[in-house]
Amino acid sequence: MGGRKACVYWMSRAVAGAFLPLSFRLSREGTENLPRKDGFLLLSKHQRWEDIPLLSIAAPRPLYYIAKYELFNNPLSHWLTSSLGGIPLNRQQPLKSRRSLTRVVELLKQGEGIAVFPEGTYYRDKMGPGQAGIVKLILSRASSPFIPVGIRYRHGAWRTSVHIHFGKALCPGAGASPKVLLNEIMGEIARLSGL
Repeated sequence: MGGRKACVYWMSRAVAGAFLPLSFRLSREGTENLPRKDGFLLLSKHQRWEDIPLLSIAAPRPLYYIAKYELFNNPLSHWLTSSLGGIPLNRQQPLKSRRSLTRVVELLKQGEGIAVFPEGTYYRDKMGPGQAGIVKLILSRASSPFIPVGIRYRHGAWRTSVHIHFGKALCPGAGASPKVLLNEIMGEIARLSGL
């Protein structure tokens, strides 16, 4: 399985940082809630495709992303998505994602940040249902903190304001219920997103 390529990641981040401000005015809050050296799982609101590059710019550390496996179907998009830190997940057939899920756990143990959109797809200006699979996996194999992230868009005359709010880490103990934890995470994402 390919991995993130630093030169591709940083070049893409620089390009996004140069062009996204033409359409978006980005502000961020709560970056102090992200661990500086340890692994963590960001669970973010998903409203539109721009969430991904905006989250990358807002986070003080490089991120890996759980991405739908369809983005890996052809060689060019597979190379690009992997080079940017994408890790494929097949939600319909989770057994096909075993290598990816093992990779997520390895990255967390190596101190990396992993971004997940627990709704699984876009839900503009409302909350979608959370998907519990990745929460169950992490609870069973790693002790990394879960950090809810709110994303709020406000449309202006020339540019759209985007506020990304990193919430306080949730550190569940042994035997924590994935369903209870997911409900708490989704509630925090909604609050941080103003929904």
